[in-house]
Amino acid sequence: MADNRAKRVLITGASSGIGLQLGRDYAAKGWSVVACGRNHTKLIELCGEWAEQLVVADSADRDATLSALSELGHFDLVILNAGGCEYIDDASRFDSALFKRVIDTNLNGTAYCLEALLPQLRSGSRVALMSSTSTLLPFSRAEAYGASKAAIDYLANSLRIDLRRHGIRVSLIRPCFVDTPLTARNTFSMPGIITVERASTIIRQQLDRGRDEINFTRGFVALLRLFSWLPKGLNNRLQGGREKS
Repeated sequence: MADNRAKRVLITGASSGIGLQLGRDYAAKGWSVVACGRNHTKLIELCGEWAEQLVVADSADRDATLSALSELGHFDLVILNAGGCEYIDDASRFDSALFKRVIDTNLNGTAYCLEALLPQLRSGSRVALMSSTSTLLPFSRAEAYGASKAAIDYLANSLRIDLRRHGIRVSLIRPCFVDTPLTARNTFSMPGIITVERASTIIRQQLDRGRDEINFTRGFVALLRLFSWLPKGLNNRLQGGREKS
């Protein structure tokens, strides 16, 4: 007998940016979407018309995340997209509180979601973790954000090995600069920036093809890889300027 049920996808960070666009696009394709976010009012306003279910939880809060996500049932696809970005403006006065906030949101929040959701997934499902192309090259002021996303890279790649025996696939998504409320706060040039619509199209197409790694855009990724091959000292001078004597 054919299975005519709609495929189910859960998306964290669904009330803004890439997560919001992914939710809209999956719903338009007939998927049943569970939209997760921290702000109930924003979820209702932005996701209420197309989401099957709205789930309010701050993913950086373990107890709240486990309570909200632990009994939602099976999903064909889980996209752990929620994240934040803060920059350390003066590394000589390292801000460990800022560092902890970013790690809690981007890394620990992902771990809490995995703890809640993985026991509910069956063979054939896929989990996608949102990283960043910033992991391909160290950037000035990005100690906290870059470290959190580099950890996501390793987490995804290790999970892929261990979840294979359970029939659960893992994808790592590394986007370039995408025009979102998060990047709108940046005060520096963002070469190759793309729209959320284009980002959503790339992610959905690549997930549909079963890709384990989704890096985009090609030109931007190629540029970062080229710079990553430069001698470390040269890259340090290009980004950090002249060393004080």
